[in-house]
Amino acid sequence: MNFWGFYPNAFEYIQKLFQNFLSENGSNPKAEFFIPINGDAFIKDEKGEIKVIQTSAQWFGVTYKEDAPAVKESIEALVADGAYPKKLWD
Repeated sequence: MNFWGFYPNAFEYIQKLFQNFLSENGSNPKAEFFIPINGDAFIKDEKGEIKVIQTSAQWFGVTYKEDAPAVKESIEALVADGAYPKKLWD
């Protein structure tokens, strides 16, 4: 799993890639704009670099609705362990 963060100057480049993506795939509801592929293009076109920051944190995510209960349970466990506050958005 990965998590991406960008400096603001990357968005002009990514926006151009996304406009091309929409031109080629705009009518395909299953088409995906893959961040890793666009990150690779960002590097190859010498627009910048991407740094990898390692973490020991466990990943979990929701891809399908069936994943939601397990993710909810995982988040509740993190709250119980004090990794997250009970009221995250307060």
